[in-house]
Amino acid sequence: MTNKQGYILLTDTGTLFTRLIKVFTKKPYNHASLSFDDKLNEVYSFGRKSVRNPFRGGFVKENMQSKLFRRSKCAIYSFEITDEQISEMKQFIQSIEAEREQYSYNFIGLFGFIINKPINRKNKFFCSQFVATVLSESNIFVFEKSPSLIAPNDFEQLCTSKKVYEGNLYDYLIEAIEESVRVA
Repeated sequence: MTNKQGYILLTDTGTLFTRLIKVFTKKPYNHASLSFDDKLNEVYSFGRKSVRNPFRGGFVKENMQSKLFRRSKCAIYSFEITDEQISEMKQFIQSIEAEREQYSYNFIGLFGFIINKPINRKNKFFCSQFVATVLSESNIFVFEKSPSLIAPNDFEQLCTSKKVYEGNLYDYLIEAIEESVRVA
């Protein structure tokens, strides 16, 4: 049983919608994503499907090179996972991806988060709820509260996660590319 790394990516894109969320959370990062590699080639979350429209949201495979993330600040945390857990995570995500049109963003759940009352809706997630659900369903982390009450900053508190990087996301990606070239 080989241990591998999974990654939680917390970002602040600086958009109007994320600034609004920040009013309630008062935290530096307000978007959470999951990745299976340190180069952030495979990143999954629930968020906007269109850069121009924050209200058209759902399951997304995020492109860290996109305009949305170009000026983002981020914190990246790693956590150890077994081959079995990574397989469970991927199966869970692939099942959502296969039926992605049936999933949408849990805007009503955000209001429940604000008033500290879980609002779980079938096939609907907001970003940190999705990340917490994947980690919980894959037996990686046990949360003391409902995934619909998990905020992005709650992932910073996980005792088994380790901060890998904090700063400008674009700088991290450039460094990752340069590292790949040096190794090759």
